[in-house]
Amino acid sequence: MAKQKATSRAAAKTAVKKKWAGHKTAAKSSSRKTIKSKGRVSAAKPKTVLKTASKAASKARPKQRIAISHHREEDFKADGLRTYAKYRDLGIADASHGLAQAHVIRLVGPCNPAEVSKLHYHDVEFQMVYVLKGWVKTYMEGQGETLMKEGSAWTQPPRIKHLILDYSDDVELLEVILPAEFKTVELAS
Repeated sequence: MAKQKATSRAAAKTAVKKKWAGHKTAAKSSSRKTIKSKGRVSAAKPKTVLKTASKAASKARPKQRIAISHHREEDFKADGLRTYAKYRDLGIADASHGLAQAHVIRLVGPCNPAEVSKLHYHDVEFQMVYVLKGWVKTYMEGQGETLMKEGSAWTQPPRIKHLILDYSDDVELLEVILPAEFKTVELAS
């Protein structure tokens, strides 16, 4: 049985190598870029194009740093977007020079819908939320009401109208947003 598995694994590896070799050859020939220079036409090598693009990208954005954050209760601060929440900044905004931000959010209970349930959107490129503890009930345009429990995750497309309807007294959320600085627009109910 073990000998049969080893043989089938070896055959599978050989098939993948052959397929990949053909794919690399096709990709190499199709990725060449034609460049006109003073009446001459030549084919640029893909490595040259990649190096040029890489250099442009590194000049546009400073090099990212490592961000390490360990849990400390004193790092939860009431200095974020929502007055009914405490935030633990994970250091991503500084390390990425504003490319992204990430924080743990503790919503302070009990939920007061008059304060919490306000329709709004964020002018972001990407937003993802993961429930670490407890539960939160949300409304998102086009999705409706959804109960998110511990272990649930969701993304919110840019500028989607949404609101929080209710949450447990112990809820903690991990939120990742791009870019780090963004505008929030509250809509009239």
